[in-house]
Amino acid sequence: MASKPSTPHAHTNASEERESGQPLAENPQPQTIGFGTVVKREIGGVLVILVLAAALTLTTSTFLTPTNLANLVRQVTVFAVLAVGQLFVILTSGIDLSVGSILGLSGAVTALLLVAGMPVPLAVLIGLVAGLASGFVNGLLVAFTKLPPFIATLGMLGITRGLVLLMTDAETISPLPESFNAIANGSLLGLPNLLWILVLAGIIATFVLSKTVFGRYVYAVGSNQESARLAGVPVHAVLIAVYSISGLLAGFAGILTASRLGAGIPTAGDGYELQAIAGAVIGGASLSGAKGRAVGAILGAFIMGMLDNGGNLLGVNSFYQQIAIGALILLAVYFDRLQGRRFNLEGRAS
Repeated sequence: MASKPSTPHAHTNASEERESGQPLAENPQPQTIGFGTVVKREIGGVLVILVLAAALTLTTSTFLTPTNLANLVRQVTVFAVLAVGQLFVILTSGIDLSVGSILGLSGAVTALLLVAGMPVPLAVLIGLVAGLASGFVNGLLVAFTKLPPFIATLGMLGITRGLVLLMTDAETISPLPESFNAIANGSLLGLPNLLWILVLAGIIATFVLSKTVFGRYVYAVGSNQESARLAGVPVHAVLIAVYSISGLLAGFAGILTASRLGAGIPTAGDGYELQAIAGAVIGGASLSGAKGRAVGAILGAFIMGMLDNGGNLLGVNSFYQQIAIGALILLAVYFDRLQGRRFNLEGRAS
C-alpha cells in the first residue's frame, strides 16, 4: 500500500528552491490549518450571499416567495454539482472545460433512452456512465499523454457537443416520463428534492476531500506532483480519478437538468463550464491547486445562481450578467494571487 503524502498542503516548487538557494525537503512538516483559517475561507461567500439576499428582497417583491426560492434551489443545484466536480480537478492544478458539454451529452442520452421505452433507473444509470466515461478519457489524456488539461478538455468539449447534436439531430427530445421529471421537480418533507440532493452531494464531497486518503492525495498532487510521486502518491491514478469524478457529476447534472425541464435539450449546458469554474474559484479554490473546499464551491454556486435569479427578477440583460461573472472570476483569482504572495513572503521571513 502506498504511504501517505506528508505534505498535502505545502506549496513548494522548483522556482522557490532556486530563489532561496536551499534544497527542497523531501519530507517537510505538514501545514496546520486551524478553525479560524477554515472559517475565513467561507465567511466571505456567506457575507456576499447575505448581501445579495438583502438587496434582492428590498428591490423585488418576488425574491422571497416560495415559488422563486424553489426555482433558485433547482437552478443552484445544477451549478453546485458542476462546481464540486470542477473543484476536484482544480485542486490538482487542472481545469475541465468539457463539463457543460458532458452535461448535455448525459441529459440527451438519458432522454433518448427514456423516449425509446427504457426503464427510468436503467436510463439514468447509462446517462451517468456516459458522463463518467467522458471524464475518464479526459483523465487518461491528462495523465498519460501529458496534454495540458486546457487542451485535453477543450477537445472533449467539441467531441461531446458534436455527439449530442448528431444523436438528437439538434432537436429537443420529449416528452419524458412523469416519474423521471419528478426527480428534479418533486419534493420530500416539504422541501425540493434538489435541495436534498445538494446537501447530500456537499456532505459526500466534504467527507471524501477531508476524511479520506484519496482526498489527501488530491491536495498533494495539486501542491506538487513530483513531490507527491516521491512520497508514494499514485499521481496518474489520482488524475484519472478526479477527471472521472468531474465527468460523473457533470453527467448527474445533465440528468437533473433533463428532469427539471422535462426534455433532453441538445444545447443544454452550453457555457456552463464558466459557471462551474466561477463557482469553484469564487468559493475559494485556487487555480494553482491544493486550495479549496466543497462548501466553498457550493457557496460560490449559490452566488452565481442568485446573480442569475436576481438579474431575471430585475429584468437585467443577461449579457450584463456574463460580464459580472467574468469580473468576479478575475477578482477572485487576483485576490488569491495576492494571498499566495503574502503567504510566500511570510514563509521566507520566518
